[in-house]
Amino acid sequence: MSSHEIVVEDLTFAYPASDETVLRDASVTIEAGEFTAVVGGNGSGKTTLCKTFNGLVPHFFDGRFEGRVTVAGTDTREADVADLSRHVGYLFQDFENQLVQETVRDDVEFGPLNYGFDDYAERATRALETVGLAHLDDRFVWELSGGQQHLVALAGVLAMEPEFVVVDEPAAQLDPQNARAAYDLLRRLHDDHDTTVVVIEHHTEFVADYCDELVLVSDGGVAWKEPVGVGLNRLDDLTAHDIHPPQVTSIAADLPGDAGRLPNGRYPVTVEEAATAFPSPAGGEPRVVVDGGSGTAGAETAVGDRSAARTSAADGDEPLVSLANVGHGYPTLREGHNRVLDGLDLACHAGERVALVGSNGAGKSTLLRLLTGLEPPDDGTVTVLGRDTSETLPEHLADDTVYIHQTPEEMFVEDTLRKDVAYYLRSRDADDVDERVDEILSYLDLTHLADRDARLLSLGQQRRASLAIGLGTDPTVVLLDEPTGSLDLQSRREVTGMLRKAESRVETVVVASHDLQLVADWADRVVVLDEGRVLADASPAAVFDDADLLARAGLRRPQVVELSDRLGVEPPALTADALVERLSAAVDEPADTTTEEP
Repeated sequence: MSSHEIVVEDLTFAYPASDETVLRDASVTIEAGEFTAVVGGNGSGKTTLCKTFNGLVPHFFDGRFEGRVTVAGTDTREADVADLSRHVGYLFQDFENQLVQETVRDDVEFGPLNYGFDDYAERATRALETVGLAHLDDRFVWELSGGQQHLVALAGVLAMEPEFVVVDEPAAQLDPQNARAAYDLLRRLHDDHDTTVVVIEHHTEFVADYCDELVLVSDGGVAWKEPVGVGLNRLDDLTAHDIHPPQVTSIAADLPGDAGRLPNGRYPVTVEEAATAFPSPAGGEPRVVVDGGSGTAGAETAVGDRSAARTSAADGDEPLVSLANVGHGYPTLREGHNRVLDGLDLACHAGERVALVGSNGAGKSTLLRLLTGLEPPDDGTVTVLGRDTSETLPEHLADDTVYIHQTPEEMFVEDTLRKDVAYYLRSRDADDVDERVDEILSYLDLTHLADRDARLLSLGQQRRASLAIGLGTDPTVVLLDEPTGSLDLQSRREVTGMLRKAESRVETVVVASHDLQLVADWADRVVVLDEGRVLADASPAAVFDDADLLARAGLRRPQVVELSDRLGVEPPALTADALVERLSAAVDEPADTTTEEP
């Protein structure tokens, strides 16, 4: 056995003051030079498992610890976290908590300087160059975008030059382009520096494209470790543990017979593999072409035309929400003012499903905050339900407009969910509070969690709970910021379901999201923001069909749309079900390749 491994043997762990074990008899080996993904449902124990690699468990979380974990030959119980940090660098999902200094360079130098390395400045320079932030080394951390802050935190890890790097949710809070850039960086670390990389990840598309090994954590134990191509084909195991297989893999499994299999018998896990394995559309011609309203009704027509009925219904109606020539920004210590929105015009009508997309720093969250009235615009006018937000108190706007935070726990103030929902109603002197609380909890299938502390629920349950707080006030407009961030398969399904349920109670739903699968599947209108302006405002099909637009806005098409393009499916399918139906026709009605005799 190589000493340059992480070896977990029969590990059982329970957090302090808890009788319930998070890990039970878990065993796994991360070999030197691997690029390994650790997957599992929310609450499965995967993050706790990885925290044993750098000694946070058991040195910081000193619960019941049985079994053994060794890192590079060192028993983690016999070395403190500082010693282990020389071998294992750990980037947390909430990476903001790792940013401890004012400027970028000071923060990256912090670890090696405090460890006593004489070459701390050189280490910081190398790390900043590796993550591409050397030109920002004198900037204040709070002036950076979320994506840039994520890279600063990673640079702080790399400055210690560890042989193992563990990253919890590398793509969390990042736009699609920056998420790919983060994974490209991790892959370069692995390939160029022989760094062993471990990622905790919910997005199996990234796992398929970048990782070599796959570890499934199930109910506190390690169910198996497999090569990625093999592990992502264990569909029953993945779905049983709320792990969403890559879209192309799910599509392949739903095609008739062996139409979606590779020559080796496995399902494809990447777009490249699927493009070679899948059948082309029947006869090489699209079965349905959307031409502005004509065509045969079907899954693709319904998806492609999703925005038509709503848009036409909105014509002539007064918008529920409007922004006219809006400018807004924040003060900085050096530039004086960072302009986030600049001359932005936007109107949202009743019945629309609006998705705001764009790169980190494009202005999505700022736009949502302006609609709540918590921040008045620097320039222009924001109107919500006929009221100018600059002239209306936020608490009055909140009667009809609800903002669901990206971090839902910020909405929990009581010790049970029932009390949380009631709190917001009683603060507005609502009538029949108890009856309304019972009704909304039942509506969102939360009755069984009513007496639980919402702060202790899973992330997916917290998102539903936060929506219950919002819908309990019977709002007209609901605003959600990154509703599917860091969620497993079941939780993502819950969020999509709650969005559809919300539509029966409210008039307009606006979602800001990096999750372009959600956008393709749910939205009928996509507003693309770039540098504080509306770059495009169109249907999902139109947005995802414009390669130049996507590149400029830092977006990437979902796998199903990319695969549609590779296979010549026109119009491109926006959902997996739509593409399965289209490709199944190629199997059921193969192209006529016979030739007539002269």
